[in-house]
Amino acid sequence: MGRPRVLLADDHADFLAAAAGVLEPEFEIVATVADGPAVLGEASRLHPDLLVLDIGMPVLNGIEAARRLRAAGSQARIVFLTVHDDGDYVRAALAASALGYVVKSRLASDLSLAVREALAGRSFVSPCICD
Repeated sequence: MGRPRVLLADDHADFLAAAAGVLEPEFEIVATVADGPAVLGEASRLHPDLLVLDIGMPVLNGIEAARRLRAAGSQARIVFLTVHDDGDYVRAALAASALGYVVKSRLASDLSLAVREALAGRSFVSPCICD
């Protein structure tokens, strides 16, 4: 079996590059996109094992993109990578079927772990999240 296939989505190129750099040694990055509609299109076309989504993307935010993916039957695991560090966003992300929630300030320490946990069917939330 090959490396797990990951689709990355963020409207900031520097975070896409940073996330790819953290994940590439262990996972295959199949695409990087910058907005919600592109997430829907590429996820449908590529069928990745996991998506790493930013919440605050243009046109269609990450949480709504996750909801639409599920409604369309996608089984891909979802991890959010975001600047939002409060409980309301975490609850919304988990309600949209995410298994992971990583704040961008902890990208280097938490992202690979969150992806591994999500692929194993377990939840992971960055420990610095406040309620």
